[in-house]
Amino acid sequence: MGGARIAARGVLDSHRKTAEGVGSAFLSRVPRLGWGLSGWLLLLAGLAAHAAGAAAYDPLQLPAGSAPRSVDLDVDDAARHRDIPLRVYLPAPGAAAPVVLFSHGLGGSREGSSFLGEQWAARGYVAVFLQHPGSDSAVWRDVPAGERMQAMRRAANLQNFLLRTGDVAAVLDQLQRWNLEPGHVLAGRMKLIRIGMSGHSFGAVTTQAVSGQSYPLAGQRFTDARIRAAIVFSPSSPQRGSADSAFGAVAIPWLLITGTRDVAPIGADLPSRLAVFPALPRGKKYELVLDGAQHSAFTDRPLPGEEAGRNPHHHRSILALSTAYWDAYLKGDAAARAWLDGDGPRSVLDPADRWRRE
Repeated sequence: MGGARIAARGVLDSHRKTAEGVGSAFLSRVPRLGWGLSGWLLLLAGLAAHAAGAAAYDPLQLPAGSAPRSVDLDVDDAARHRDIPLRVYLPAPGAAAPVVLFSHGLGGSREGSSFLGEQWAARGYVAVFLQHPGSDSAVWRDVPAGERMQAMRRAANLQNFLLRTGDVAAVLDQLQRWNLEPGHVLAGRMKLIRIGMSGHSFGAVTTQAVSGQSYPLAGQRFTDARIRAAIVFSPSSPQRGSADSAFGAVAIPWLLITGTRDVAPIGADLPSRLAVFPALPRGKKYELVLDGAQHSAFTDRPLPGEEAGRNPHHHRSILALSTAYWDAYLKGDAAARAWLDGDGPRSVLDPADRWRRE
């Protein structure tokens, strides 16, 4: 019996890397009583099952018949005399699905970053892409080319920030009404107890605000308690005050995605982006830094002024990591969590990309 126990422990040691990556949740549930041979064998069986699930999980695989469709809608926010355009990517008909919101960057629209909406919907999410009047494509569309940058700078203001955070709350309120409205295209389609928030650039600022960032100098918070997880594309630290005070109280999971060349004429520099992750509380926090990725890596096409030559692999990495993250934290998929916390991310990243979690 003693030899068998030693052998079992030897096998356990050989699985130590797997235990660290995918078995911590399992270990926490095992009763800390007398182990014996049967206890060790039970532990090993559980770890093997977790490892097998992680190996089988593929965030890029799309189910048969999963092609999404999109529908354009408008939210009439009567209280603020404001119309908010939406593009909603719908998964194949079935049970009510979790909801993920996306907020575009300065000068963008609901049509941007469609590669994200199509992937997330195909994987079983209702993906709601907001358009924010006042900081959307209307800012530059009819402006002479030489004046567009100045028009964009004027739109990157506090008023539009406040309007954007209000847009998120107004859209969530309207989604709840549509979900209960007989005959509406979204009736019964949404599981509104499982909501994720995401955004790029100015949309990242919006996402941070409604997902837990604090503003000590202003004495305000904009956190919406309905949001359960967030993905921040091109994050940024506050221009005044410390990152620790801004992000130290974030209470939900965050995934940050940026690049080593993620800079823009209007917005944060790279040190500001990289300062967010260390300031977050430990636990369920992730960061991906794509080697060579520019600010447009999270959009459908290069932005004006950027150098040509985008890495086509970056979109694949973004889709894989974001899908696994939503699956883990909105669907509660244990295999997705094991893949995310184990060696799965390295299988879809380039060698120079940096991935870390706490």
